[in-house]
Order: sequence, then C-alpha cells, then structure tokens
Amino acid sequence: MQLYNKLSAKEREALIEQAGEERLTLSFYKYAKIGNPQLFRNHLFVAWDNMNVLGRIYVAHEGINAQLSVPAKQFSKFKAFLDDIYFLENVRLNIAIEQDDKSFLKLKIKVRSKIVADGLNDKSFDVTNRGVHVDAEQFNALIEDPDTVLVDMRNHYESEIGHFKNAVTPDVDTFRDSLDIIEADLKAHKEDKKLVMYCTGGIRCEKASAYYKHKGFKNVYQLDGGIIEYTRQVNEKGLENKFLGKNFVFDHRRGERISNHIIARCHQCGDPCDTHVNCANEACHLLFIQCEKCAEKMNDCCSDHCKEVIKLPYDEQKKLRAGKRNSNKIFKKGRSPVLKFKSLNTKLVNK
Repeated sequence: MQLYNKLSAKEREALIEQAGEERLTLSFYKYAKIGNPQLFRNHLFVAWDNMNVLGRIYVAHEGINAQLSVPAKQFSKFKAFLDDIYFLENVRLNIAIEQDDKSFLKLKIKVRSKIVADGLNDKSFDVTNRGVHVDAEQFNALIEDPDTVLVDMRNHYESEIGHFKNAVTPDVDTFRDSLDIIEADLKAHKEDKKLVMYCTGGIRCEKASAYYKHKGFKNVYQLDGGIIEYTRQVNEKGLENKFLGKNFVFDHRRGERISNHIIARCHQCGDPCDTHVNCANEACHLLFIQCEKCAEKMNDCCSDHCKEVIKLPYDEQKKLRAGKRNSNKIFKKGRSPVLKFKSLNTKLVNK
C-alpha cells in the first residue's frame, strides 16, 4: 500500500501535461475531533492518490485543513468521498477564482499538532464559541460602519499585495504573532467597537474569533469563507467589490487577481508590481515581489550574490547548500536586507 508521494514535481508536471485534462484548485477546512489523525491521514492518502488528487493537507486531533488540486472528471467522486465522512458531509469547498492545472504537483498529507499554527492553549477557552459569521453583503455593510474595526488576520506578505479597503494590516510574519498585538492595541475598545476579521478562506478567523470573545470582546464578526467565498458571492450577486489587489494563495499560483488595483511594488526597483516569485537560487529560494524588468536583469534572483551562484555548475550549487536550511529566510517573505524596496509597513490597529 502506497502511503507517500513517490514522484518528483517535474515528473508529476510532465504527467499533467501528457494527460491534458482540466483540474480544479480548491480548499476546505473543518474543526472536528479526530481520534487517530495518523490513521485518518493514511485513509485520505490512499483514496486521494487513487483519484490523482494533489495538494497540501494538514490533519490534527482538532480537524483538517486542505488545499487541493482535483481532476475535474473526478470531482463528483471526490465530493462523494468527503460526504461519506460524517464531519465533512457538505463541507464548503472554496473553489479557486483563477484555475491552474499545476497549482500543486505533489500530494502531501501531514499530521500536525494543529491545523493552523496559532500558539494558543485551546484548553483555556471554548473554541466553539465563535464570532458571528457574515456573508459578503453583510460584510460590506459592516465595514462601512464607523464603529467597526476591520482587521486582516493574514501575514504582512499576504496583505501587501491585496486587502480590503480601510483594513488594518498588522505587520507580522505569522498568524500567532498577530493575536496578542491586535488584542493589546484594541483593549480599550472591547465593548464599543465591532471587531470584524477576515482571512483567505476563513480558517484563521474561526479560531481567532473564539479567542477574542474569550478575551472580552463583545462584538466579534468574521467573513464567512474568507476572501475566496467573498469574491464568489460578489461576482454571483453583482455586489460592490471592496477588496483591492490580489489574494495571496499558498500554491504555485501565489496569487489570485481580485481587482485591477496594484497596491504593492517591486522589491528591487520600486515600480508598481504584485507578482510574487521565488529566487532562482535554490539555496536561497526567498519569496519576494519582482517585476518583469528586474526578473530579466537579475536572472530571476533576489541579489547579485544569488545571480552569481546560479551561474555555477549544478553540482557546485548543490555542495553550497548541503546541510543548510533556508526555510526561516524564505518565510521572511520580502524582509531580506538585499531587497531595497521591501515592505516597511509598521501600521498595527487604528483606534
């Protein structure tokens, strides 16, 4: 029985091209009590591998968080499989706004302590006592209320390329960093302000809203389904779109265009740009914003050093990165000192 991916990304990409079949990029999450996450993980892998499903999935005792690429012809079978799992029956599937057959190139299902790294002690509060879920129309009305504080629960590199009009965008690297900062900055307004939150698909707000209610906030709201579901409803119902720019996504697309506004700039020259790329030097792989002009000038690299490294024979490049970990640098997402026009946002929460 195969329980792990055995193909490289390049091999999988070639198979996708050969198949020439349409694939759907989607995501879903569900907080639920899973007694044996490892057994559940293996069950998912066997079933989804047989359906040629790809993606990044986290399973924990508290539930599941999944971002997937599913062959369109297998969608009905995939949906039926989910509906046969009691806590996933009719779970909302957030279908991507912009589709890409190569959004994911491997099937990775990992058992984690939590489905989102929040740093919280869940035993100290009721995680089911969540904020009020609002749809796109209700959300649009709420964020025009002068007594509302609208908070982006995502990280700085996500909000840098796109966010809602008048949203507070905490300058944080991780979700866990934002929780205490927001509470401290809004502590004087726990009763007189409406705290309205949003994130990509809703999962971060699901936990955060319960946390803030536990901390004494009286009026807590969250955008149901996040930016992805908001955009679907705006398009379907003809509502005013109050989101500016791109929605950052955690797959090979790196972003979905929600509006024509370009609110970010190239980290190398400062020109308007909201295209995230990874440095071509695999020993670096830094994620940053780069325009086409700089990509050509820098050979898709973040620095002159990396530009020189990729000129070396592959074996020499491999030796240079042997035994080194670069994930911490990668996830600084544009804060590297080699980037002249990196994000310098220090805005926290407007009182």
